[in-house]
Amino acid sequence: MKAVKTIVQILLFFTIVALGYFIYIGVMKPIDFANGKEARYKVVVQRLKDIRTAQIAHKSVYGKYTSSFDTLIHFVKEDSFPVEFAEGSLDDSLAVAMGLVVRDTFYVHILDSIFPPGYPTDSLRYVPFTDDVQFELKSGFIMTASKVEVQVFEATAQNFDILNGMDRQLIINLNDLTDFPGLKVGSIDEANNNAGNWE
Repeated sequence: MKAVKTIVQILLFFTIVALGYFIYIGVMKPIDFANGKEARYKVVVQRLKDIRTAQIAHKSVYGKYTSSFDTLIHFVKEDSFPVEFAEGSLDDSLAVAMGLVVRDTFYVHILDSIFPPGYPTDSLRYVPFTDDVQFELKSGFIMTASKVEVQVFEATAQNFDILNGMDRQLIINLNDLTDFPGLKVGSIDEANNNAGNWE
């Protein structure tokens, strides 16, 4: 009888340990997912901010946004900003008349101006944590409520791409709870001053 009681106690102990383990896993699974999601979102948000920086620079030089990553990356790698330098004051009419005001234009490489040294420019198009999945990049024009035509752009990444390799059911649940299933910067539907949907 004592042996049966001991066996029952041992089985009960292992059952309690197993139940505790499965409860712990059940509680930690969404927590680990949320932490992993947050870490990935930070990296993707930074890439979207970099795309926004490059688009703003492109518009400042060419007067328009682009919907082509080939164009945008080539611009960042190869193009330059014109910078005007003036020595003396143009408000001083005597100095201007005497030719003492000197004006010159020099060029500053785009890549050196907007990104840190060694920035992986060719990666600008790719959503981090994916096997070379590209952001969707669009540009165009919209009419504001005050009847002003403005240029806009939008870069988007889907949650299924951002959270690649993570728990698929939790990703599906996340997408079911949001209006836009992912991250984006800018908008081709409204003038939002190139804001990200995380801001």
